[in-house]
Order: sequence, then structure tokens, then C-alpha cells
Amino acid sequence: MLPAIDVLAGRVVRLSEGRRDAVTLEGGDPEALARRYRDEGAARLHVVDLDGAFDGCPTPALVELLVAATSLPIQIGGGYRTLAAIETALGAGADRVMVGTAALERIFLDRAVAQFGHALIVAVDVRDGMVAASGWTETSATPAVEHAARCAEVGVARLLVTSTHRDGSLGGPDLDLLATVAAVGLPVIAAGGVASLADLVAVRDLGCEGAIAGSALLAGRFTLPEALAAVAG
Repeated sequence: MLPAIDVLAGRVVRLSEGRRDAVTLEGGDPEALARRYRDEGAARLHVVDLDGAFDGCPTPALVELLVAATSLPIQIGGGYRTLAAIETALGAGADRVMVGTAALERIFLDRAVAQFGHALIVAVDVRDGMVAASGWTETSATPAVEHAARCAEVGVARLLVTSTHRDGSLGGPDLDLLATVAAVGLPVIAAGGVASLADLVAVRDLGCEGAIAGSALLAGRFTLPEALAAVAG
């Protein structure tokens, strides 16, 4: 289970369905929250640079800040649409980089897998069965399952699968979506909608490699130690 730190304009936020104008929760200073999650037992942080996602221009400063604050492994996403940007994030201290929009291009995907291997996560952000792109402001013409199968074909190490309609909703994960995408055979990290410890257990029992919790932690639905204990074993 990975705690999420989504950062917009220097503050931790949660957005409804990823909409820039729909902040549902405010979590304060990213550095302070990262330290808190570290102290509560997090083994890795899931960080999203929302400014980078919307503008297509991530900054390595966020990675550097959180690595320095916690010394934890960090997987970073948000606007990583070039090989150079991925390389810069890894050089800043991230151990994994999540790529969404750019991975829809086969040439880019082939090169990214060859260059970054297990440090690359492909984010499959799904809206009504299709892959969402450009900070979720657009919906592509690519079915999510087709995209996941292509990722498996070229050797992607793992997928981050998010139901955009569930993200930030505390409405529960889309287990049918997760099962369908996981059927392509790649390890899946589930995101979007987790609201309870039972949700985390359901995702684990589905065979997912992990799950992301953001809004539920900020809203106090459960604590990080409770979540880690629930999915242990």
C-alpha cells in the first residue's frame, strides 16, 4: 500500500476526477506529509506533480525535496512525456517514473522500456473504458485493455491503473476494471476510489501488486499503520 502525495502549486491536494478546479481536500505542506508517512511506516511514496501533469512540464525540484526530506523510494508522475524528463527525474532521486500520455505512442514506449526498464511505470488512466491523456483533460481513442496488452507485449514492468471517475471520490475502487487490465499478465498497482480497509483487502485479493491511498488517508478514513496491517500477508 502506497500513500499518495499529489502536489498543486506547492500544496498537497486531492482533486475530484483529476479536475484542476475541483480540490476536495487540502493536505498542507508536501515535505511535512512525506515525513509523516515515513514515520508511520511507508516503504515508498507515490507522488504526482499536478502542475506538471496539466502543463506537460514537470520539475525535478519536487523529487529532490521529498527524497531529501524522507530518504524513501519515490515514484513520481505528472507530465513526464519525454525521455529526457524521465532521465532528469531519476537523476533527481526518483526510483520510478510514471508515464501516461507519452506511452500511447509506440515508438516512445519502445524507447522508454529499453532505456529505463523497471524504473518505468505506465499509467493507464481510464475513462469510460478508454485511456485518458494530457492530465486527464482529453480522452484518447485507445481502449484501456488494448493499451495494457501493448505494454505487456513490449516489456513494461508494471502498470498503474486508475479509474478517473473514481479518483478522489471515496467511492470504492473499480474492481472490474482492475481485473480486466490485470488479465493481460502485468503487475498492477490500483488507484482511484479507495475509501476503506476493506477496499484495500479487496484489491489485494484481486491479485494487484499494490494500491494507492490518497483521499482516504487525508480524510481520516483510516491511518497508514492500519492500512499496512490490513494488507500484510
